[in-house]
Amino acid sequence: MRGAMELEQEPDLLLQEARENVEAAQSYRRELGQRLQGLREAQRQIKESASQTRDVLKQHFSDLKGTLGKLLDERLVTLLQEVDTIEQETIKPLDDCQKLIEHGVNTAEDLVREGEIAILGGVEEQNDKLWSFTKKASHIQLDSLPEVPLLVDVPCLSAQLDDSILNIVKDHIFKHGTVASCPPVQIEELIEKPGGIIVRWCKVDDDFTAQDYRLQFRKCTSNHFEDVYVGSETEFIVLHIDPNVDYQFRVCARGDGRQEWSPWSVPQTGHSTLVPHGMPLSSRPRRVETVGQPDRRDSIGVCAETQTGFDSLQRDQAVCISTNGAVFVNGKEMTNQLPAVTSGSTITFDIEAVTLGATNNNEVGNFKLRVTISSNNREVVFDWLLDQPCGSLYFGCSFFHPGWKVLVF
Repeated sequence: MRGAMELEQEPDLLLQEARENVEAAQSYRRELGQRLQGLREAQRQIKESASQTRDVLKQHFSDLKGTLGKLLDERLVTLLQEVDTIEQETIKPLDDCQKLIEHGVNTAEDLVREGEIAILGGVEEQNDKLWSFTKKASHIQLDSLPEVPLLVDVPCLSAQLDDSILNIVKDHIFKHGTVASCPPVQIEELIEKPGGIIVRWCKVDDDFTAQDYRLQFRKCTSNHFEDVYVGSETEFIVLHIDPNVDYQFRVCARGDGRQEWSPWSVPQTGHSTLVPHGMPLSSRPRRVETVGQPDRRDSIGVCAETQTGFDSLQRDQAVCISTNGAVFVNGKEMTNQLPAVTSGSTITFDIEAVTLGATNNNEVGNFKLRVTISSNNREVVFDWLLDQPCGSLYFGCSFFHPGWKVLVF
């Protein structure tokens, strides 16, 4: 009886096992398909980057060859002009001397002919001609000879060409340009934020010493990247990101003591599904171009109304950051503090309307704004309470020492 039941169950077990094997094979096929797709993308990246690198190298060396040829031609023209100038300036006195000597030779020849005729004439005629010849000869300084310079005293032009420049140029050319299989920095992480994305990157080349980084981004539908950050930090929050829209990010670096930027990292795609709360009232960034002597009373911020008689935004109806990084809300200093303001710092105020208190003619409600102040890759978030709604906000700054310059864009 038991054997019959086992025989009846065995086909069911085999069928179940077969189904499981089919599902495992299908899953295995999907995994292999995904890996095959990733492999093809890697192959395409190698081939496309190799093709682009060839084009860049050919164009660069073609431009370099044309520029060097142009520079050599310009140098040749300059040297030839110097030869022409020296020749013209030094040959002119000799030409003048030659004319003077040739004139003297002609005068002397005329005098010789006239003297010979006077000597061969009759007595009476001879006396008149000799008298005339003697009188004429006395007016000519036959003992005055122009000075002709020695050859060692006149220019003898030559070209001085240092052949060592060929070796110097050769050494620089042989060292010019490198081909890197991978960029020295890569994007490490993309973190979505409401209305923004935090981009973090890191060095992947231990032998590369980075001085500055340069971050660019673009919408995936755009053909052009734009700069969003240049500095020494390894992360940056990109604001004003449209929700549910794909963006591409890439980063490069500049080596210590170098002027040129490294190759770009592999672009990474990211998006934010987090919609900013409320409606932004002000989000225009401010960049500090130049700095002066800092003072704790300095302020960069926004206010709900214009008031006279105040020398700082560290007052009521205003939020601001001081140059030492302290944050003030309605004149009171917060516990949280941002980094000190330096040259190149970008300060952004994102202000969103959160709640409007119900009001009537006899009642005043609270107007709450959510404020995010970002500076040097750090940010503070707080609620700013106002006594009444405001139709607009005003940007302002104050400094107690000269030398500060703030760009609003």
